[in-house]
Amino acid sequence: MAEVHDPVMIAEVVNALGCHPGGFWVDATVGAGGHAAAILERISPGGWLLGIDRDREILDIAAARLAAYAGRFELVHGNFGDLGGILEQTGRGPADGILIDLGLSSLQLDLPERGFSFRADAPLDMRMDRGGGRTALDLVATVGEEELARMIFEFGEEPKSRRIARAICRERERGGALTTRRLAEAVAGAVGGRGPRRGRIHPATRTFQALRIAVNAELEALDAALAALPSALAPGGRACVISYHSLEDRAVKRAFRTLGRRGPDGEPAAFVVLTKKPARPGEDELRRNARARSARLRALARAA
Repeated sequence: MAEVHDPVMIAEVVNALGCHPGGFWVDATVGAGGHAAAILERISPGGWLLGIDRDREILDIAAARLAAYAGRFELVHGNFGDLGGILEQTGRGPADGILIDLGLSSLQLDLPERGFSFRADAPLDMRMDRGGGRTALDLVATVGEEELARMIFEFGEEPKSRRIARAICRERERGGALTTRRLAEAVAGAVGGRGPRRGRIHPATRTFQALRIAVNAELEALDAALAALPSALAPGGRACVISYHSLEDRAVKRAFRTLGRRGPDGEPAAFVVLTKKPARPGEDELRRNARARSARLRALARAA
């Protein structure tokens, strides 16, 4: 399965991180190990990598993919939002480079039982870590209409959030468990369409994004990881973040801009923003992997 996962912007990532032989590197969202393998290749010989992921199931895939680098990496089950604590617990750090890729793995999207996609009918799960916590079904079955509308508007940036929340509440009142397809059809019906028009996203895309963000507390984890960067990066170290929607990108841009400001008395900034505008995938990559189209990469360096 690892072979079918195509990580985005591999060349841009290793270049933005300034990967070089030796040192300590962190892939805080290791997924199936695609970026980690490219980093390990670049930091040979002598480099060491820590891979973190909240999806315990995918760590086994990453371990198999990285087997050729045995003894030069460690995989940890954890949330990238706990980056600082994980580095402290493992006794590693600060790091020469930290990657945070906020996208879903193709492996997660393509497994219907994970509930991230509405292309097949499946249970509404959407948890990054199926070891515990509430599912998307738990959320839509218990949250009130007003709160549901707020989530869809705030996390999905969906202008028709109230209409959608009303439709979801009506659907759950009909009884039976809501599934991915049943939810998607209810949302599409509420906004006046049963599927995507040519060149447009499916009407339920923003709602599914909102529920996934809420279930996994994704924005809180991102804020915590960004706040940990000053202590997690070694002098001269770099951080690279790949985001996939405007909520994430705005948070990264804001945090990087704050870190890159000069001190109150004009002291040189402790960090330098390396990307005035986010880097985007090239046309060749988009032809190979259409899912990369929304990726935006921003990079930051700590002063030496």
